[in-house]
Amino acid sequence: MSFSPLSPLSSNTGPSSSHPLSPYGWDDAWAAEFAPHAAKGLLPGRVVRVDRGQCDVVTPDGTVRADTAFVVPRDPMRIVCTGDWVAVDPDGDPQFVRTLLPRRTAFVRSTSSQRSEGQVLATNVDHIAICVSLAVELDLGRVERFLALAMSSSSGDALLRDGASATDGAAQPIVVLTKSDLVPDADTLSYFVQDIEAVAPGVQVLPVSSATGEGLDVFGAIVAGGTSVLLGASGAGKSTLANTLLGEDVMDVQAARDVDGKGRHTTTTRNLLVLPAGGVLIDTPGLRGVGLWDAETGVGQVFSEIEDLARRCRFHDCAHQSEPGCAVLGAIDDGSLSERRLDSFRKLLRENQRIVAKTDARVRSEMLREWKRRGAAGRAAMDAKRGRVR
Repeated sequence: MSFSPLSPLSSNTGPSSSHPLSPYGWDDAWAAEFAPHAAKGLLPGRVVRVDRGQCDVVTPDGTVRADTAFVVPRDPMRIVCTGDWVAVDPDGDPQFVRTLLPRRTAFVRSTSSQRSEGQVLATNVDHIAICVSLAVELDLGRVERFLALAMSSSSGDALLRDGASATDGAAQPIVVLTKSDLVPDADTLSYFVQDIEAVAPGVQVLPVSSATGEGLDVFGAIVAGGTSVLLGASGAGKSTLANTLLGEDVMDVQAARDVDGKGRHTTTTRNLLVLPAGGVLIDTPGLRGVGLWDAETGVGQVFSEIEDLARRCRFHDCAHQSEPGCAVLGAIDDGSLSERRLDSFRKLLRENQRIVAKTDARVRSEMLREWKRRGAAGRAAMDAKRGRVR
């Protein structure tokens, strides 16, 4: 499936609101970033789809099919991705993407490979809509995982070059509870919203229904302000939501299974779509696995209440296991913090540390020292229990 501009485009490349790429997010900052490439006769464009080493790029002259071989194909963090702004040669057969513009934001997960590589799912996004289906039981741990990655999405520029980020702040996450029409009553729906709000501090939680229209006006207003990406498991209703906002069936959809609410991967590529009411939407395939990738900052934000408690522990290096004066364990005892929440926090921190350690020698060394320290403490405790003194 190929996606074309909504209207014919001129060859104007000036940084103004009337620029032909403005519907795709072009602004003065992108124009300034692109200026050196314009001086070389290259053409700006935004990637709307990538597959098999080629990509569809919308340019001032229309949508072109371009080869990505020139953009460091062996580096998974620099592979051309849907949402990227690029410079393409205006002539040639075939045409090539010559360079990527520095990314403002990037949503990255770790791959399943043993090399611990990152996979960029979407770039230059302002809003990350985490779609959670109300047709199945809520998985709070999965929501926390998505949020941790979303809140770590501000380092996109660093993926391409050293220096300051191209824009301040990360992409803003929002949790979209899809298929709200399947919830039998308003009170039950309110409880679901409260459950998600409890694990998503400071994040807007919005129930929506493509069938009844509930929440679509609010969500439409949010995505009209920039570029948004839809993320979630297969069957979460992402493509149906995209079609509803577009006002036409652009993305293929299939019914989810009644037994578990899961759907088939009808969306197989990440597609960038211009919305009639303004804004840009990136629809993505359903994600079975969401491995963390350098998400320590995001984990800290998602579990901010645990971070706050940890600062009140007696020992600055408290592991929140059995240490005296541990404020985190105190909160577990008095019921203000759930064990599920603490277990999820520990799990995500461990996972993220393992990922970082594979590429950072300093972190590996710190982990080794910590393992040795805990081993020595365990042996000392056992000796004391047996009445032996080393």
